Amino acid sequence: MPSSSHVPRKRFGQHFLHEKKVLARLLDALAPSAEDFIVEIGPGEGALTRPLLERVGKLEAIELDRDLAAGLQKDLPNLTVHCADALEFDFARFPAGMRLVGNLPYNISTPLLFHLARFAQQVRDMHFMLQLELVERMVAKPSTPAYGRLSVSLQARFQMKKLFTVAPGAFRPPPKVDSAVVRMAPLDWQLPIDEEILRKAFSARRKTLRNALPGIDFEAAGIDPGLRPENLSPEDYARLSMNSIL
Repeated sequence: MPSSSHVPRKRFGQHFLHEKKVLARLLDALAPSAEDFIVEIGPGEGALTRPLLERVGKLEAIELDRDLAAGLQKDLPNLTVHCADALEFDFARFPAGMRLVGNLPYNISTPLLFHLARFAQQVRDMHFMLQLELVERMVAKPSTPAYGRLSVSLQARFQMKKLFTVAPGAFRPPPKVDSAVVRMAPLDWQLPIDEEILRKAFSARRKTLRNALPGIDFEAAGIDPGLRPENLSPEDYARLSMNSIL
């Protein structure tokens, strides 16, 4: 069993998952096999790491906290720990078809998701524990309040599915918000979307497209310039990207 002696460090956004029923549900959702190449991001005290190793035999992990990384490497010989910042880690060093899993630090979740999206074509799937509000943004549909730049950017690359919610009491220390597990499976065809267009559009989401995105040939894209940024689907943004002179 993982140790509870480690004092969670606020600067790392540490909230250690310990609830056995939640861990079991996450493992069932992942359904790992011995042939899988799995990378765990932020293993922490190893609550998920240990049962994962029982199923796959070998595991890679990325842990920023040096004390936790050293303890895991010492206790688990079949685990390879990379003591590194996941925000800067080059996941291309791992083989294609890798599976990513983890309880991601909530304080860096959004930039980390944008970083991981760069490797979409090299992964089989991703299963992450995140703040519920963020997961709702990730899976949001057009013309809903939660829909935004993150929704479009991720849905252009992945099939997204919210799997289940998790109460604060499943963690040590309990966060102030509910959490959720999301599955991200790369699409066969990645939509070519200009991230600068997304940034400009959603930084002016209350404006019409005509005012938010000057320099777009809306007629050629087949998009009504009187719509607002949150009204467009990822496919619409791909068409705008192809007809941009920004």
